[in-house]
Parts: sequence; structure tokens; C-alpha cells
Amino acid sequence: MWQLIGAGISAYASIQAGKAREDAARMDAFNTETEREQGEVLALQQAAQRRYEYDIATKTNVAMFAASGRDIGSDRSVEAFLEKQKEIAATDLSRLAEQRRMEAGARTREAMALRRAGKNARRASLLKAAGTMAQGISDYQKTAATGGQ
Repeated sequence: MWQLIGAGISAYASIQAGKAREDAARMDAFNTETEREQGEVLALQQAAQRRYEYDIATKTNVAMFAASGRDIGSDRSVEAFLEKQKEIAATDLSRLAEQRRMEAGARTREAMALRRAGKNARRASLLKAAGTMAQGISDYQKTAATGGQ
């Protein structure tokens, strides 16, 4: 009889350990998703800062060109300069957006993998518990068949 009780306790412990691993994996996945959201906010802030810097630089350059007597609308070198600055800013913003997408995708995949690992740990614990109970029953039957020896 003690064999069955021991097997039951062992099976219960295995199930609880699997549940704990699944809970930990869920928490890790939640933290990973939170990091993804924080990364996206940071990337948006960086993009806003880059746009602000572009706007300030453009206004400063226009003022400097105007102060030096160069006409913005008719001076081709000024127009080319401003257009190049616009292209550089657009490229920077595009890179920031692409980096944000890649990092968000990686965090999403990581969270999914963590959840899957937790579910697998839980399933494994249930299978181990079933095996433990089956072994305990088998041992009990063997002991009972031999008269407790």
C-alpha cells in the first residue's frame, strides 16, 4: 500500500513541477512581450527625435542661406543640399522602422517559444506522473502477488 502512496506523491510532485515550469514560462513570455513593447516605444521616440533634429537643421540651414543672401527657391546648390538632407533623414527613419520591426518580430517569436516550452514541460510532467503511477501500481501488484515479500 505504501508503494501506491509513494507513487501518488511522486506523481503529484511531478505534476506540480510541470505546472511551475509552465507558469514560469508564461511569466518569461509576458516579460519578453513587455520588452518588445518598450523597444517599440523607444524606437518611436528615436524616430520622433530624428525628425525633430531634421526640422531644426533644415530651419537653421534655410536661415543661414537666407542670411548669406542665397535665394532658396532659385539657388540649385541650396535646393540640392536641402534635398540631400531630406533623403538622409528619410533613410535614417526607414532604418529605425526596419530595426523596430525586426526586434519586435524576434521578441514575439521568443515569447511564443517560451510559451511552447512551458506547455511542453507541463505535458512531460503529466506523462511522467502517469508513468510513475503505472510503475507504482505494477510494483504494488508484484508485491501483492508474492505475498508482500
